[in-house]
Amino acid sequence: MIERKPGRDMKNLFEAASVAEVRERIERLKPDSQRQWGKMNPAQALAHCAGGLEMALGELRPPRNFMGRLIGGVIKKLALGNDEPMRKNTPTVKGMTIVDERVLGAERERVKAMIGRFVEAGPEGCTTHPHAFFGKLKPEEWGVLMYKHLDHHLRQFGV
Repeated sequence: MIERKPGRDMKNLFEAASVAEVRERIERLKPDSQRQWGKMNPAQALAHCAGGLEMALGELRPPRNFMGRLIGGVIKKLALGNDEPMRKNTPTVKGMTIVDERVLGAERERVKAMIGRFVEAGPEGCTTHPHAFFGKLKPEEWGVLMYKHLDHHLRQFGV
């Protein structure tokens, strides 16, 4: 686990404090938590987040999309170059939106298990397969992206 250096590093999912924060916020998510934006309910959002972690570990390998090839590198620097949260209604990788009904308790356990696998694998466990939009990511960038992605969907429901 990486320890964060105040003022220098961004929050990331290889950092113990960020992992603890995300896990605590996941516990506060309820089936009736009201979404602030988007279309997914809390269980669907957690399933979607688990898919993001599967992508970071190389278990899901969506192809690069056209817009990502054009502007992904520029957007990557803007999105991952600071501690600003992801914007509301940020586009989703094709095929990663969850539309079927899910059970919150099951998805909560699944995403927590995926967080554990991501943390346990460490930076060495991150895929070298390019992200569908951003392209090639360094392990540190995967750590930042996974924190920001989880934070984005937890903020979506006010937790």
